[in-house]
Amino acid sequence: MEPEVQHRPTNTNPTSSSLARLQQCLVLSAVVLALAGVVWGWTHSRTVLFASLALLTLGHAVILGIETVAAAVINRRDHGPGAGAREWLGAWWQEVKVAPQVFAWRQPFRWRRLADSVSASTVSVPAVVLIHGFFCNRAFWLPWMEQFRVLGVPYVSVNLEPIFGSIDEYAPLVDEAVRRATALTGQAPTLICHSMGGLAARTWLAATPGAASRVQKIITIGTPHRGTWLARFSHLANGRQMRHDCDWQQSLVARELELHPQRNAGMFVCWYSNTDNIVFPASTATLPGADNRLVAGTAHVALAFHPRVMAESLAMVASADKSPSERTAS
Repeated sequence: MEPEVQHRPTNTNPTSSSLARLQQCLVLSAVVLALAGVVWGWTHSRTVLFASLALLTLGHAVILGIETVAAAVINRRDHGPGAGAREWLGAWWQEVKVAPQVFAWRQPFRWRRLADSVSASTVSVPAVVLIHGFFCNRAFWLPWMEQFRVLGVPYVSVNLEPIFGSIDEYAPLVDEAVRRATALTGQAPTLICHSMGGLAARTWLAATPGAASRVQKIITIGTPHRGTWLARFSHLANGRQMRHDCDWQQSLVARELELHPQRNAGMFVCWYSNTDNIVFPASTATLPGADNRLVAGTAHVALAFHPRVMAESLAMVASADKSPSERTAS
């Protein structure tokens, strides 16, 4: 029988999300503009009509296509594993399908769903802290939350705000989430982070003496550990901090080395892909000394929901409270 984990009712979830409000406005504005184009084009111009329909349904596919082509070109210079045209095309199509679900539905309109755990007194498995990435909120993790509920694993999530602020500002939010997760079971939690969320976790570790002893493991998925080429076009605070090997990235490494000579790399599992359309070159999503795991032919957002990533990460969570010999036996 699965242990019972209690969760806050959805309507009393105390978190707020500026990102949800922003994305609601963006989605609704896009729909209104596209529908206006359809209505006007119906009587005046079939070209406008079809262009409006294409913009509404496929506009994001064009943007993702540009990102994918850029990633394919830049990755040729990388020493990591290469990818063929079929893999790149497949990755692009994955992202075309999953992006609207995340950015136009879950995050704007479903972010209050599946609230965090509030107690787990009978649960032996340590809790999980879910840390999302850039331009996301806690609803990014809804498929994971569903799995945690099935397995009886308690979890805590965050909304990283200010949305476009410095990554350094997220350290207190991570710290509070770790405290909440620890209180659920009395054990150090596992951190699961997507994209920029992995940098937020590393920033917290570097800013908080003793933080490494407060977590079991840190699993990052598509995190720009050495930045990403694409961030060179960003002028936002956290976007600039994700530029490839920028001053902030080097400062983070220096701060990590002050607290631990090996940067705690042994506690990291880093999932990465050779067809990531956001974090590239591909090797920038790895950490020296970490357990770096390649998932070939998968795009950035889709990587977080890849069956292997979820299955193996969930297995690590389930075995987090076991000794090495117990993990081998299981």
